[in-house]
Amino acid sequence: MTKPQIVWLRRDLRIEDQAALRAAAEAGPVIPVFVLDDETPGERRLGSASRWWLHGSLQELGDALNARGSRLILRRGSAAQVVSLLADEVGAGAIHTIRHYEPWWVKAEQDIAKRVDLVLHDGNYLLPPGCVVTGAGTPYRIFTPFYRAAMAHMPPPAPTSAPHFHAPARWPASDRLDDWKLRPTRPDWATGFVEVWTPGEAGATERLKDFLDVAAEYETTRNLPSQEGSSRLSPHLHWGEISPATVWHALDGRQGKGSESFRSELFWRDFAQNVITQFPDYPDRSFRPEFEKFRWRDPAKDENAKADLKAWRQGRTGYPIVDAGMRQLWRTGWMHNRVRMIAASFLIKHLLIDWRSGERWFWDTLVDADYGNNATNWQWVSGSGVDAALFTRIMAPLTQSAKFDAAEYIREWVPELADLTDEDIHDPPNRPRGYPDQLIGHREARERALSGYRAMKAS
Repeated sequence: MTKPQIVWLRRDLRIEDQAALRAAAEAGPVIPVFVLDDETPGERRLGSASRWWLHGSLQELGDALNARGSRLILRRGSAAQVVSLLADEVGAGAIHTIRHYEPWWVKAEQDIAKRVDLVLHDGNYLLPPGCVVTGAGTPYRIFTPFYRAAMAHMPPPAPTSAPHFHAPARWPASDRLDDWKLRPTRPDWATGFVEVWTPGEAGATERLKDFLDVAAEYETTRNLPSQEGSSRLSPHLHWGEISPATVWHALDGRQGKGSESFRSELFWRDFAQNVITQFPDYPDRSFRPEFEKFRWRDPAKDENAKADLKAWRQGRTGYPIVDAGMRQLWRTGWMHNRVRMIAASFLIKHLLIDWRSGERWFWDTLVDADYGNNATNWQWVSGSGVDAALFTRIMAPLTQSAKFDAAEYIREWVPELADLTDEDIHDPPNRPRGYPDQLIGHREARERALSGYRAMKAS
């Protein structure tokens, strides 16, 4: 009998258009395995919201594999060790996996390849990082020219259907998903997640269908928090429950700026992976070295900064648009993209707290927390990144709130302001009982931030 083929799954939890599964199925009996590895990533172990999502995604994938006569094997520990030992245990002919670019996964792939036959496949991005380069042969660091060059390689190959699986003669032992305790119980702070999300490949497919109905207006509605203009596909794409090629081809025939704009967002995912491939520590270090000299207010040493950071996390800054976003994040594990930028800018430039404090909070609380995307977005807002807005571009939350018609969004997430008029709700002239005053005035915050920036440049 042909030797079994192991498929090592990570953030590629789908059956359709899954290159590693297809290649393994063509080579022999397939043993799909997911390893819960809290050791290899170190401080980048999965955050709380990510663990909630992972439970649902693995549950759905296991059911889908069972329906096709296969199984999902669950193991826990150091992935490189666990997968290598499993290969010896079952006498595997090879290990197949979708290539990942986080530095700890790159190291794990290298370690496994020293022990057994590891076959790497592409499929989590439209193009493998590093394949689109400048005329000088160097990786792009600016998104717009990267996007233009990448578009020359489009469209991506058509997505493939689910393969036919052959079972091995003997299935290895598996952990029980419930024993991993990925979801909270006492207290269950994720009740709001259930109301919003359906993790898994089937949920991703339904989310895409819903988005296609409104994709034509995406260019405009993506910036309006009060409207359902966002695709909400980000966690499904992050966890690999749907391939970007599938999303790309689903937009075929849908002309207009909406589809074009969303496809550029797909390429932002690719760009972020190119960034961390060039700079593996990007989420932990400012790309522009002068920002390492910035005199941030340190919550670990400054009680006022500590209190401000807590107020930001809890959605009690006194700025309704910021508070609505932070409360949406806590309740659902997700935040509207326009509001993410406003909330990030507020932490960095109004509160003068290091962007890494915000990046780490998002890492723990976002269901789509992504090593590359998260850091690229935060460094874009802070002005410290490879391709970033100027630090001196300081978003005015009150102006942004009115400009993007966030009144209904604020009413939903800051109910103590629900009775205010559309005119007053962005900056309540009289604070309802229980709603806090502004932590700092916009003009004062702006001047403080610019002063700090000037001091950094002069040092």
